[in-house]
Amino acid sequence: MGSTNRVREVASFFEADMVICDKQRKRANEIAGMTVIGEVKDRNIVLIDDICDTAGTLTKSAAMLMEKGAKSVRAFCTHPVLSGKAYENIENSVLTELVVCDTIPLKKEISKIKVLSTSELFSVAIRNTHENKSIHSLFVKSIKKYKHHSK
Repeated sequence: MGSTNRVREVASFFEADMVICDKQRKRANEIAGMTVIGEVKDRNIVLIDDICDTAGTLTKSAAMLMEKGAKSVRAFCTHPVLSGKAYENIENSVLTELVVCDTIPLKKEISKIKVLSTSELFSVAIRNTHENKSIHSLFVKSIKKYKHHSK
């Protein structure tokens, strides 16, 4: 639920439907319950999150989505903290793939994790800042507007 606005922007950019996994926590890293809001049956799902710590929520969400009839579940996470049993949780999960950025080095490589470089994004942001130019174009909202104006 906390990422709803960010996910709405990404879904809009890709012209895709949005589903929400609403989780209730007992305490940090412990889920009390989870509800799916939206239709997942016969769909390929991409979960989006900013941080993946133990991968408990991510893997439980993926399992729940598959139980509700999803064809496949992949995930994207910006910052792969991946502590505790995270690697084991991911490897043993129903996730087809977890895509992460290289903002935190991985402790080990496993077949389900693909790493994307942030170097070009950061180099443009640093260059634009140094040259007193805007970094606004680096955000999804701006890319969507550009996409429509360039048609």
